[in-house]
Amino acid sequence: MDQFSYRVANVLVGNPSGAAALEITLAGLALEALTPILVAITGADLGAQRNDRAAPLWTTWTMERGDRLSFPKRVSGCRAYLAVRGGFDAPEFLGSRSTFLKGRMGQPLKANETLSAGGFLPPAGALRRALPRHLRPAWSSQHAVRVILGPQTASFTQRGLETFLGSAYSISPRSDRQGFRTEGPPIEHVGGPDIISDPTPLGAIQVPGDGKPIVLHRDGQVTGGYAKIAKVIAADLDQFAQMMPGEALRFRSVTREEALALRTQAEQQTNVIVAMVEAQRG
Repeated sequence: MDQFSYRVANVLVGNPSGAAALEITLAGLALEALTPILVAITGADLGAQRNDRAAPLWTTWTMERGDRLSFPKRVSGCRAYLAVRGGFDAPEFLGSRSTFLKGRMGQPLKANETLSAGGFLPPAGALRRALPRHLRPAWSSQHAVRVILGPQTASFTQRGLETFLGSAYSISPRSDRQGFRTEGPPIEHVGGPDIISDPTPLGAIQVPGDGKPIVLHRDGQVTGGYAKIAKVIAADLDQFAQMMPGEALRFRSVTREEALALRTQAEQQTNVIVAMVEAQRG
């Protein structure tokens, strides 16, 4: 869901791009190391503890045999990422090791399950990496989300468009990886919410019959039959992934050219950060 945090977690432990990591949503996960393993935790601060003491975030460290790692409480953000040296062993579907429950690809973790890593632990001191504090994302409860209007703006009244861009919304507890539902003023359609089903790009914002926007995210369906008022720009999708139910947001319109420039800027910044972390040797 948060591609930046996931990517940095793998880079910190020296994994290739695409290695399987754990995405941890809110509190509750507890793990025990059965062998020494190099790890890194990024993303949300879920109060990670190693043997009942604060565990370091955004840096590499070694879990020794018998060490326990737990995530007892949320401090900020919504999703944390745990990478281990070599990546977690996970089944591959369509070239991906991601778990997609609604598509029946993979399974959620179960109590007492044993996870295996596919790599090796480098010699002590061989890999010590950290992301400087000023480059770590900060999670807020107030969000300005940038969007490109369309493609079905004609399906909404002028008042509906003004409501969308001029109102405060909040994330609904009914949200999931497929779509973030929102609560707030209903958006007025011209003749109803339904259209002939067409493609739904990542970040598309559908408006169903109740007039409340739904932002489709990583597990969103590929087609849909509700009119789309806008699309969240690529540069803001990671931020959206860290939003919690109840948090406030406002949508702000930008042009396609601005969205492309912001995406390029975000990609370049991430590449620079990744190269900087990879250059750390110890």
